[in-house]
Amino acid sequence: MILQMNGDSAARFDEALSAVGEKLRRSTVQVFDGRRGAGSGVIWRADGWIVTNAHVVSGGSARIRFADGRTLEADIIARAAERDIAALYVAASDLPAAEIGASTAVRVGEIVLAAGSPFGVRGAVSAGVLHAVGPVPRVGKQRWLQADLELAPGNSGGPLADASGRVIGINSMIAMGLGLAIPSHEVEQFLRRAMRRREAA
Repeated sequence: MILQMNGDSAARFDEALSAVGEKLRRSTVQVFDGRRGAGSGVIWRADGWIVTNAHVVSGGSARIRFADGRTLEADIIARAAERDIAALYVAASDLPAAEIGASTAVRVGEIVLAAGSPFGVRGAVSAGVLHAVGPVPRVGKQRWLQADLELAPGNSGGPLADASGRVIGINSMIAMGLGLAIPSHEVEQFLRRAMRRREAA
């Protein structure tokens, strides 16, 4: 079946995607760890928990720039280089947390969006389709959400979301022209371990 829309339907579709993009921008942050350039991150919990890629942060702390322009220092609570994921914590509350979707329920061919700061451009959004789900040759045995959309340096650690703006993954790298994202259910499991570690410290 080929998707066909008249002028009114296309306008409503564009408006809906724009609203989703704005929703993603509010919960996406820039992450600086003192090196040149910056990556992205996602506000996963309103009480200060942020997720990004392990390759975006390398020390014990990082600076977080929020969509409203605020900048706060964050502690790096946990890193898993083999899965390229890190959990950060900032002393803040009532942050605009992302709505988290079920990565186990995604379907190949559905529309997906990515937000981040490619080449330092804050609040950029790109759209594409979910190309495949599963391991990628020469990358490893891990399960990836593989998306046919535009990513660039600075998108690392930012959200991959469904057409409703629910975050289904964390963008990690580009391989064979596709954006690879860590599924949200793995991110959630990692973050819960990090939260328990902080509580026990």
